[in-house]
Amino acid sequence: MTHALQVLGHEPVMLTQVVAGLCIKTDGTYLDGTFGRGGHARAVLARLGPQGRLLVMDRDPEAIASAQREFAGDARVAVRHGNFADMADWPSALAGLDGVMLDLGVSSPQLDDAGRGFSFQGDGPLDMRMDPTRGLSVAQWLAQAGEMEISDVLWRHGEERMSRRIAKAIVEQRRERPLVTTRELADLVIRAIGRREPHKHPATRTFQALRIHINDELGSLQAGLAAAARCLRPGGRLAVISFHSLEDRIVKNFIRGEVARAPRRGLPLPPVAPAPLLAVGHAIQADAAEVARNPRARSAVLRIACKRAEAA
Repeated sequence: MTHALQVLGHEPVMLTQVVAGLCIKTDGTYLDGTFGRGGHARAVLARLGPQGRLLVMDRDPEAIASAQREFAGDARVAVRHGNFADMADWPSALAGLDGVMLDLGVSSPQLDDAGRGFSFQGDGPLDMRMDPTRGLSVAQWLAQAGEMEISDVLWRHGEERMSRRIAKAIVEQRRERPLVTTRELADLVIRAIGRREPHKHPATRTFQALRIHINDELGSLQAGLAAAARCLRPGGRLAVISFHSLEDRIVKNFIRGEVARAPRRGLPLPPVAPAPLLAVGHAIQADAAEVARNPRARSAVLRIACKRAEAA
């Protein structure tokens, strides 16, 4: 582990595998679309020469402020506040990238800060927005969403089998007083469905589902993969770390070129264009030693892809 990472007390998930998968060129241009604490970005930057460039994006204003402070004196680094789904709107990215790195889901700083509302481990406002300057918080959405809509979100994004029971409890609760804190929601879920699974908090799936929904994480991922494929130069590499099956399925299917096509009544399906990316090896998971050091790596899946020359 590098000195910088030791100072921060944080180990990026599958750092060695990501760096190897990106095949970093010293004069290349690379984009980290999920800066977080910057572990992957620093490892890429350490391998770039004077002509190399690192582009940094994150939806979280706090992560962007951190990146701006850290890299203010490095002309090789450019920082942009925004969703990686919009990377193709950044002229520096659209000019051509040799690699794109995405570390999906919620970051450690977001989880550690009870004030962001991502975790039921501490009590805080029921927010969960990756960008607190935009959109509705979870508390605001739950105060106005219909019971069936809430149930559908919990089922689709959390695979929560008790989604209807939880949604009903939320609607009944808000008739008296809306939910406004993470502890209130976690306690409500426990009352609604009990403790079913050993070593797993009953609200885990509910919190995951609401976070994914409020941030449109799956929609952003689909748009971001398409944008990455557009911005990558032929031979450029894409590295994506997913933390649950919903994300990984989208990444796997995109790399395979399995994009859903709606049938048109009375007309044949349009021809399928060749997939712009080619999978590099198989899905990679952290080894036992890394999981022991960093429990967050337990559910991580890394996929590497390369842009085909004919897709340029």
